[in-house]
Amino acid sequence: MTGQDPIAAFRVEAGELLAGIEQALLDLTHDLTSRDLVDTVFRGLHTLKGSGAMFGFDALASFTHHCETAFDRVRKGQVPATQELVAVILSAMDHMQALVDGDGSGLAATGDEILARLHAALGHESQPASALPPADEDASAVPATDQASGWRVTFYLPPDAMTNGTNPLALLDEMRGLGEAEVTALTDRIPSLAELDASQCHIGWQVDLRGDVTREDIEDVFIFVMDDMELDIAPLADAEDGPVISPVEVVAEHALVAAAPVDEPSEPSAPQAGANAPADAARSRTTGTPAESVRVPAERLDVLMDRVGELVIVQSRLAQLANGGVRGPVGELALRSVSEDIERLASELRDTMMVLRMVPVASLFGRFRRLVHDLARETGKAIELSTHGETTEVDKTVIERLADPMVHLIRNACDHGLETTEDRIASGKPAAGQVTLSAHQAAGEVLITIRDDGRGIDRDRVRAKAEAQGLIEPGQQLTDSELLQMIFQPGFSTAAQVTNLSGRGVGMDVVKRTIESLRGTIDITSRPGEGSTVTLRIPLTLAIIDGLLVRVGEGRYVIPLGAVEECIELSLEDDLRSRGRSFVTLRDRLVPFIRMRDMFETGTRPDPHQKIVVIATGGERVGLVVDQIIGSHQTVIKAMSALHRDVPAFAGATILGDGSVALILDTVQLVTVGQTQEERLRAAG
Repeated sequence: MTGQDPIAAFRVEAGELLAGIEQALLDLTHDLTSRDLVDTVFRGLHTLKGSGAMFGFDALASFTHHCETAFDRVRKGQVPATQELVAVILSAMDHMQALVDGDGSGLAATGDEILARLHAALGHESQPASALPPADEDASAVPATDQASGWRVTFYLPPDAMTNGTNPLALLDEMRGLGEAEVTALTDRIPSLAELDASQCHIGWQVDLRGDVTREDIEDVFIFVMDDMELDIAPLADAEDGPVISPVEVVAEHALVAAAPVDEPSEPSAPQAGANAPADAARSRTTGTPAESVRVPAERLDVLMDRVGELVIVQSRLAQLANGGVRGPVGELALRSVSEDIERLASELRDTMMVLRMVPVASLFGRFRRLVHDLARETGKAIELSTHGETTEVDKTVIERLADPMVHLIRNACDHGLETTEDRIASGKPAAGQVTLSAHQAAGEVLITIRDDGRGIDRDRVRAKAEAQGLIEPGQQLTDSELLQMIFQPGFSTAAQVTNLSGRGVGMDVVKRTIESLRGTIDITSRPGEGSTVTLRIPLTLAIIDGLLVRVGEGRYVIPLGAVEECIELSLEDDLRSRGRSFVTLRDRLVPFIRMRDMFETGTRPDPHQKIVVIATGGERVGLVVDQIIGSHQTVIKAMSALHRDVPAFAGATILGDGSVALILDTVQLVTVGQTQEERLRAAG
């Protein structure tokens, strides 16, 4: 959390509140009668309004108040929850996010338009957009003269109110600030002395408030404790005609001060800030911009603290040795012990930091429920979204950078892939199209799959479009995978017409570039009439990996250890015997291998005892022939320069202990390049 900047902290919390409200609204579209979901939306809006007012986001608080009032009416059964009402509130979510991010300037017209739609959804088309009917029907029937004359407010705080930091005096002061107030303490609930708990609040209050005050003004005073307290607000004229409550002399204020926690600030004294604070302190919850913070479980921080404590102890031992505290063989052994401890702690700190950076992929998948909901309304199709593997954890930087590519892929699945309801029924499919997102880890990478059960990709149309754009020669032989990869070419689109969603050929090439910048790959499969599947293979982290350091000729390279299955020896005789077929028999199975020395054209003779590093990639096992296996290596990944970034087979570089550079192999790209070279050599032979 940003901590030192309360406005930035509020924006982060507001983003989380909005995300929670949005998820509840999307769930509500499937069950409009759910009281729990209605209450969840109402509480979220209620909290957002109060927090916005506290931090000076007045435009946000005012706008949110109308949405809160609408759901309060739903909560009280005065109006039903409808799909149209949910759709309007979802639109209001976007407007609230804009008010959180900015100062609200230039957004008034949009807000008024949304409020007008909100009135229409509630059946109040004729009323102005500036105010909704009050949630309480009795209050709405009170003449303006009665409201202007004042209100009788009777309230009892929850027993633990002061323990939780609520100061009753601050609430009474706020009431006095609204107008002329006559305060009476209600002592009818004070228990006997033997049962009295001094830490609890046993007193209630009756406040006769006179002046031009609205019910909403009074409710705002109790906004942070309203859900747990007893609160009755009645027009003063009606209250004076009813039974009279026996007044008790107001308890001396100094006695209340003694009962309340002295070190807790009152609710209204929270720091006020203008709504025009810098907008870049927060990030949109639906964009791919990296987030400023990540929530970390306390136990993970405890582990990190333990490691740091051990490191301080080892550093002290090292300082003593450096100052000549111990010499000779004993000192050498002590130095070696310290070195081993530092190596162990560095490894544990690295693992701990990697865990701190990991976030569940559910935070990514949750964003697309709203996207699919909006796409269904815009296209007129019935679309259902299902997710699997939400607990799979990925580096938070990877999560944020995947957001935009997945938006493009989901849009294409809904717009191009899924048929209309009529076409699906005619072809014997369920009326609702299915889009499935899934994630799982495998061999040091995470596989994210976007699958639809639509019409599939038309190969003939793809080939015709590729030939028309000069991407391939007419009649050129392509594998099915190569043909499907054409859709990721810049400007490529098979859409018959341009729509608001797609058809301009912009997006899929951006998807590929973004995935490749993450050192990932895209696989695509499609069955006519059954749908398409796009699989994104992304490394778990972009910072540090465990690697296997090998030598090929005079160069040294790092193979990601997560992809390595085993290492075997390849003698010179076996190497010569395998020329022309490049296969080795491993436990009665043929495993193809690639000679790295030939691929990198080292110009050196092979070592007498070469090694085969067997790796797993794309569900297959492939061997990489190297001259020497040096050992495991903790690899800090450095990006390639702009000049070398597009060189295939390399994912980055790392600096070794002696200061030299080793290239990190991209095993998927490496196997693809190696297989292509083998096919060319075989064709030439």
